Amino acid sequence: MAETQPFKNYYGVELAKTLAAQIQIAYPQFAGQAFIDQVARAVEPLELKDRVALIATALREWLPQDYEQSIDILLSILGPEIPAEAGMFNHGYQLMPVAYFVEVYGQDHFELSLKALYEITKRHTAEFALRPFLVRYPEETLRRLDQWTQDPNPHVRRLVSEGSRPRLPWASRLTAFIDDPSPVLALLARLRSDPSRYVQKSVANNLNDIAKDHPQLVLDTLRHWSDEADGATRWITRHALRSLVKQGHPEALDLLGFVEPQVKLSDLRLEPASLGLNDTLLLSFTLTSDSDEPQELMIDYIIHFVRPKGKYREKVFKLSQKTLPAGQSLQVQKRHPFRAVSVRRYYPGRHRVEIQVNGQILGKGYFELTVDPK
Repeated sequence: MAETQPFKNYYGVELAKTLAAQIQIAYPQFAGQAFIDQVARAVEPLELKDRVALIATALREWLPQDYEQSIDILLSILGPEIPAEAGMFNHGYQLMPVAYFVEVYGQDHFELSLKALYEITKRHTAEFALRPFLVRYPEETLRRLDQWTQDPNPHVRRLVSEGSRPRLPWASRLTAFIDDPSPVLALLARLRSDPSRYVQKSVANNLNDIAKDHPQLVLDTLRHWSDEADGATRWITRHALRSLVKQGHPEALDLLGFVEPQVKLSDLRLEPASLGLNDTLLLSFTLTSDSDEPQELMIDYIIHFVRPKGKYREKVFKLSQKTLPAGQSLQVQKRHPFRAVSVRRYYPGRHRVEIQVNGQILGKGYFELTVDPK
């Protein structure tokens, strides 16, 4: 796909024309122009999800009303499987409305729809479309996912983890698994030694999701896994604990080998002392070892952003991971730009910065941010 236009624009008239041409090969009776016209009349003001829904609705309108017949037609246009591990926005993007078609119209047809999702995920993704089946048919879907953990295709194995994430971004939450993630953890245990980094990343993201609600359960699970940890499990563990590590959670840090640091912080400087939007803050400080042994250090900094009515919002930023030799010192510098971004609003005032090493706050400093809050 070209990168010259917003991604949502791919779900418009041109895609409708492409789908119509493909469908008419398998189903000559398809009213392709009527399908295209229906999309064209309504698509322009819509955002991504609504565009996908519009195309799926139009497919439902002009394909046979018998779901089994319509899904057979749609499966015939899927095209070749992705030859290597790849993200959903790199290949098969035109199949998103097909997955949505199954998600919305296939819930009364468990076997047929799961077969369709199995085929779609090898070409695009079915992580969103799978979720209603986990809600409506939890036991049956979990059994199928358990089988798929051993599938030779990494995209299918990734679907097991990605589709069962309790807090999958852009998707509805799986509240049953937020309350009790044990069925998901059983699936992830089957994938913890998966050879595919693509699958490993999904497993780690799922565990990171679960840790937001059940940190101790995730820590206990990963500690149990560590008894027989291989390279894949160790990689998953590091990435699964990233949120807990940012919070300075001592047990998460200990599991990764970061013990209480024996270091002193000195020469902490925040320059300039006052800055505005589009300026850059320079943090610098020195860490000196008090240990007779080398130490593994996870170095972060926390900014306590000023909020209205005297409140603050803290955010942890990753800085560095270093090995500090016995008795030696380490000079650390970091530039932090204050740029206008849509996801963060800045307010003027005195901001606090804390230096965190292996979850311990070793020092703090202040700077003034001058910015128009409007």
